[in-house]
Amino acid sequence: MATENAVETHAFQTEVQQLLHLMIHSLYTNKEIFLRELISNASDALDRLRFAALTDDSLMDNDDELRIRVSFDEKLKTVTVSDNGIGMSEDEVIENIGTIARSGTRQFVNALSGDEPADTQLIGQFGVGFYSVFLVAKKVVLTTRRAGSTANDAVRWSSEGTGEYSIQPETRTERGTTIVIYLKPDEKEYLDAFRLRNIVSTYSDHIALPIQMLEKTEDEEEKSEPQWTAVNSGSPLWTRAKKDVTDEQYNQFYTNLTYDNEAPLITLHNRVEGKLDYVALLFIPSKAPFDLWDRERRHGVSLYVRRIFIMDDAKHLMPTYLRFVRGVVDAADLPLNVSREFLQNNRDIDRIRGASVKKVLSELKRTANKEPDKYATLWKAFGRVLKEGLVEDPDNKTALAELLRFTTTHSDSDDESVSLSTYVKRMPSKQKAIYFITAESASAARSSPHLEIFHKNNIEVLLLGDPVDEWMVNGLGEYDGKPLKSVSRGELDLDELEKASDSNSNKEKTGAVDELLKKMEESLGERVKSVRVSHRLTDSPACLVADENDIGGNLERILSAMGQDAPETKPIMEINPQHPLIKQLSAEHAQLDDWSAVLFDQAALAEGAPLSEPSAYVRRVNDLLTRAALLGS
Repeated sequence: MATENAVETHAFQTEVQQLLHLMIHSLYTNKEIFLRELISNASDALDRLRFAALTDDSLMDNDDELRIRVSFDEKLKTVTVSDNGIGMSEDEVIENIGTIARSGTRQFVNALSGDEPADTQLIGQFGVGFYSVFLVAKKVVLTTRRAGSTANDAVRWSSEGTGEYSIQPETRTERGTTIVIYLKPDEKEYLDAFRLRNIVSTYSDHIALPIQMLEKTEDEEEKSEPQWTAVNSGSPLWTRAKKDVTDEQYNQFYTNLTYDNEAPLITLHNRVEGKLDYVALLFIPSKAPFDLWDRERRHGVSLYVRRIFIMDDAKHLMPTYLRFVRGVVDAADLPLNVSREFLQNNRDIDRIRGASVKKVLSELKRTANKEPDKYATLWKAFGRVLKEGLVEDPDNKTALAELLRFTTTHSDSDDESVSLSTYVKRMPSKQKAIYFITAESASAARSSPHLEIFHKNNIEVLLLGDPVDEWMVNGLGEYDGKPLKSVSRGELDLDELEKASDSNSNKEKTGAVDELLKKMEESLGERVKSVRVSHRLTDSPACLVADENDIGGNLERILSAMGQDAPETKPIMEINPQHPLIKQLSAEHAQLDDWSAVLFDQAALAEGAPLSEPSAYVRRVNDLLTRAALLGS
């Protein structure tokens, strides 16, 4: 604690200084959000106090009427927001406001795009909402006292939004925090009761605890006590009946919850009564959140018990592959002293989670069937995440399989996708498997030589270009009794689709080049597992395939990029005996070693693999071209 009456001056961290500069000089859009952010912080402080008081009721200090108060002073040109919540100690003030320990400021600064509306929206997402006060303030004074401490343990913090802030001891009779905002000269619009009430109504009406403002009357000076009146409904939106909530109210609540200004794509409001009573209000965004691919970052569902906030980031309420779902779950039957360990081993939590997942998946299926255009938007934003569920959630594999969408060789573009159900309906009657190919992108998959025989026989193939697809197909295994089969792994058996004459021709091809296959395999040595005649190729001279039980080349490259060691495997090289280049080769060809190496490297390049010795490849190609040119001259 600072010595009595001593004023200490501290410098903001560099990233905080950057943020303050942006708040003051750059972000001019929608300044009124400063009040939303301060009220939200006050609400959090009240929630934390209620939670802490469950195990230590002395923190309430005989004052259990929790509230947030908003007032203004026309003479002083100030707006004040106060609460009687958990409050802060001096160390907590420095940590939460002066540094980036909890503010996420560094990530915020890195995420700024230069687009004012979008950047303003990021303020709440990154938890830097307090700093938004400098959108309208020339000076801010914060006084706070931690619940459970004495009146002399209070702290006064002040700053003009430059590079410094001051902090000193203060005396405060009640716990909680008061923030006094000295407005800039051109921000007088906030010295108006109607304007402030409107902001509260727009952004904070759902706050469960009362937000109070002074009731102005003509005989105000005769009253010994100021009259505070609640200006919010004080009823959490999710506790109301669906018929009593408008779409506009749902959308506004979603915006307040997520700081996403776009309306959610899907809203689910569900009340469950019986052995387990709870309410779930869940939203699916219209676009992917900025942190969608950070699996360790916070989830979007908060847990309440009988309207009392327990925790956000409640990972046990929604699986990781549904981490884009936002909302709240309010349970009536859980104990108030819920811990994260409790969530891990609780049957009621498991039931809530299971039912919520089924509700979300059911709504996604309904949307896919009834509103395909809306589902196409959803799939583009969250499809790759949903695919993770095939590995993580085998219990819902059937439901998830119906939601999958794929680009195929029959799609006119990479943006056109079909369901597995549609694929199966389009299969020839003799086709026994669902064929797929994986690559670094759908476009790369589309140009693979492995597809040549499928194009010839008009067989549709799924083009899988997401890294997660390698695990997804293993998790799925089969659909509608049809196994998923990679076109680039193992022996390819298309006998049921090929003509008898084609099948006999393939056998003749193998017999005619047996000696060439043997010599090429000896030449390539440790680079290949074997060399064999291809039943895949119709136009290319060679390709590489994985053995049936080996990982494919694409998965090997993905694991390598992730810094993981892939199992040591060797590819099988297949050659096309009908290609003019192969026809010119024989087991006695003078340059067979060079041709074998060049064909192998070309096949590796065709599937997107890097060459182990690029310079050796270039040398061989130049040498073979030179020889061909000399022969032709």
